[in-house]
Amino acid sequence: MNRADSHAPINPWLIAIAVMISTFMEVLDTTVVNVSLPHIAGSLSATVDEATWVLTSYLVANAIVLPITGWLAGRFGRKNLLMASVTGFTCASFLCGLAPTLPLLICFRMLQGLCGGALQPLSQAVLLEAFPPQDRGKAMGFWGLGIVVAPVIGPVLGGWLTDSYSWRWVFYINIPVGVAAILMTRAFVFDPPYLRQSGGKIDYWGIGLLAVWIGALQIVLDKGQEADWFGSSWIVLLSAIGAVFLILFLFREIWAGDPVVNLRVFKYRTYSVGVLLMTVVGFLLYGSLVLLPIWLQTLLGYPSTQAGLALAPRGMGSMVSMPIVGALTSRIDPRKLLGTGLIVGAGTTFGFAHLNLNAGYWDLFWPQFVQGLSLGLIFVPLTTITMSPVPKQNMGNATSIFNLMRNIGGSIGIAMVDTFYARFQQTHINNLVVHAMPGEGRYARLFDSFRSLFLSQGSGPGLADQQSTATLFGLVERQASMLSFIQVFHILTVMFLALAPFVLLMRRPSGSAESGTMAH
Repeated sequence: MNRADSHAPINPWLIAIAVMISTFMEVLDTTVVNVSLPHIAGSLSATVDEATWVLTSYLVANAIVLPITGWLAGRFGRKNLLMASVTGFTCASFLCGLAPTLPLLICFRMLQGLCGGALQPLSQAVLLEAFPPQDRGKAMGFWGLGIVVAPVIGPVLGGWLTDSYSWRWVFYINIPVGVAAILMTRAFVFDPPYLRQSGGKIDYWGIGLLAVWIGALQIVLDKGQEADWFGSSWIVLLSAIGAVFLILFLFREIWAGDPVVNLRVFKYRTYSVGVLLMTVVGFLLYGSLVLLPIWLQTLLGYPSTQAGLALAPRGMGSMVSMPIVGALTSRIDPRKLLGTGLIVGAGTTFGFAHLNLNAGYWDLFWPQFVQGLSLGLIFVPLTTITMSPVPKQNMGNATSIFNLMRNIGGSIGIAMVDTFYARFQQTHINNLVVHAMPGEGRYARLFDSFRSLFLSQGSGPGLADQQSTATLFGLVERQASMLSFIQVFHILTVMFLALAPFVLLMRRPSGSAESGTMAH
């Protein structure tokens, strides 16, 4: 029966390791392929734009499964679903590595996303139930470590595997990890006694509406900037479809007797505020994560692998803080830790906004390391507080929605940061070009210096003029990019600070220091 009451007690840390191996692998795959796209495109005779569907297909499939994980676990059993998900993800990874054409690779990536979508909420639900309330902070510290560190490690690992071996090893590396996860899950994970497999009606309408609106939203977010957003007719159409189907989905799930996503969990105020905070934190985390590599590669000239390594301090900071914060949540009011994390996070983005084009390694190291520390102060208490009022029988559904909204927030963050960066850069170019006209004194002096340099290198007068103009415009573009980078990080700073007051709306969880009666 795979029931928790039919076997001897198991050390909860063995359960934690069992579920987090596969979850870390799944989260890693959201970013590990990014740096391999040019290699994939070249190997499969496709353009880089076409190869980006390898990312989009995975994210769309992943997002569709995330919110229905609780329902699937209730219908088929949590252990059965976890085993099937890990097995399917591992097999799909093998098929991705073998894919001879881009269409087949996209299909296998979609299968990989469908199988992997359940892993995050399942692992979180299993961990929350395996540990007693007073130790849930430690469990969430362990869980948060995988969720936060994996996206940072992904580009580094992907770049190294691609450069050293082949892009196919980005997928093959999952196979031994998946096998280990399958064996440990089979040995240590069991369904709780209250989780009864239901045989009620299947909410086909809910599943269909969910698939359409999430799929449309994810494609719009991934392709919007590339297609000039609402300047594109197909982006407008997909946005309209997503909005209509979202509204229909909400009405369907509110009134359905056996909904595939139980929205009634939002009656708990602490949970509702926590989901809102996690959505915006996902925006900030993934938004800043995508912006730093752009800055490092385009402005400081870092190769892709070195740019990935330069992001490592964030993961180091998280690895230090999460276990410590997990232990502190049973001694200190988690809301204080969360508020501190948001303020420290705002300080780090403010620090990024004061970098310049002369920044060295240590100028980048410390803001990132401190940001990693702040993520531990945010993720661990936020997850612990948010899930505290949710009854155990609703935990799977609650974690599904929680993880979905973090991922949606991340997708919105990546899309918006890319857009802000590009639009602000164009604005700053327009402003700076005014000061780079032939009649302006500094322009004339620089132009003459570059012209003399190119003439001394053997260029003719006409070619030297063209080279000097191009060089000066390159300087303008570089400065405009730096100003855009600063402006985006100022926006992220304000967003961090705007989240802090919402912490006051949350109730202290039971099991924490000085905890009062748990209120819904």
